[in-house]
Amino acid sequence: MSEMDQLARRFEADRPHLRAVAQRMLGSAAEADDAVQEAWLRLSRSDTSAVTNLTGWLTTVVSRVCLDMLRSRAARREDIADLPEAPAAAETQPENEALLSDAIGPALLLVLDTLAPGERLAFVLHDLFAVPFPQIAEIAGCSPAAARQLASRARRKVQGREAEEDRARSRTVVEAFLAAARGGDFAALLALLDPEVVVRADAAAVRTGANELVRGANAAAETFSGRARHAEVALLDGEAGLVWAPGGTPRVAFAFTLAGGRITGIDLIADPADLGAMEVTLLGG
Repeated sequence: MSEMDQLARRFEADRPHLRAVAQRMLGSAAEADDAVQEAWLRLSRSDTSAVTNLTGWLTTVVSRVCLDMLRSRAARREDIADLPEAPAAAETQPENEALLSDAIGPALLLVLDTLAPGERLAFVLHDLFAVPFPQIAEIAGCSPAAARQLASRARRKVQGREAEEDRARSRTVVEAFLAAARGGDFAALLALLDPEVVVRADAAAVRTGANELVRGANAAAETFSGRARHAEVALLDGEAGLVWAPGGTPRVAFAFTLAGGRITGIDLIADPADLGAMEVTLLGG
């Protein structure tokens, strides 16, 4: 087997890893393939006889290619920022884009797209692939301390945006629950409730007529169907919920627990001390 054949075999063994790095860096399967192909071209033209860690060397190369592509992309966005919005182009290789989205999550893809090129490089390589900061610094052309700071800044943005996305999704579910309850839409309530949902009421809520404990989606849907007409959407300690607040004063709070887009728990809180300790922001609805 020739030396070039051996090199090609090594490269093919590393291709899945390199493609994963490029996909997370670029958010595009087509561009990732281009970056990996460029890495092969650079490998085929280089003397790697002194390279002891070819996978690490290739990771560095494909990361530099991706960084250049991200910087070029950012520059193009700046150039067209003042132009009228063009119709969306058809996505290339939609099946590959879907696989990428499933692999790292559509929300994270959106967040990564808001990061500066250096931030995205540092976050993806360090947090997703455990590449050490000295190697990231070499790729980004900065010090290890600066690379660490890039990753830290990106991480704060990612965590903040993910939390924001979660709050938005939770509010959508709560608003849908309120609409279904008011309208007596039993089927819609069942669709929103986890089959094993648990509804709990504190002692003060029980004294107003609420059941202390309700288990299961059917029982919970029967409990709320056609009711909650005077409830309002609110933030309860920053999380989406409902309140009954006649005259603007919260009397009962409905705190929701969600998992997988469905409601797994509802807590009815009417104890004045607990309500007083809760930060309630009325949103209307």
